Amino acid sequence: MGERKIAGVNETLPPCPKCSSDLTYEMGALLVCPLCAHEWNDEPAEEVQESVIKDAFGTVLTDGDTVSVIKDLKFKGSSTAIKVGTKVRNIRLVEDAVDGHDIDCKVDGFGAMQLKSSVVKKV
Repeated sequence: MGERKIAGVNETLPPCPKCSSDLTYEMGALLVCPLCAHEWNDEPAEEVQESVIKDAFGTVLTDGDTVSVIKDLKFKGSSTAIKVGTKVRNIRLVEDAVDGHDIDCKVDGFGAMQLKSSVVKKV
């Protein structure tokens, strides 16, 4: 099952994980099933190293933390600023940070926004 002679090489390919067909073939780095069109990577998953997000003082942040803003933050569309010492509760860390904004949060009086971890400290 799954063992075929391809270009003079005896190669064993696993069956399709979706439909169990033994007609799988390689297409680049992927394995493909011609019956159900399922494509998958059969290589063992590499250990994915999670990025660690730290505050301005090097303390590791996690989802749900409470942080405090360490400098006044002005932002477009408002004449007021987020003042030093403003506490932001229940933060969510963002893996794909846009321009370094790696924290999703809601700031009381300002609403939902993204902050940079370099302008907060963990409380």
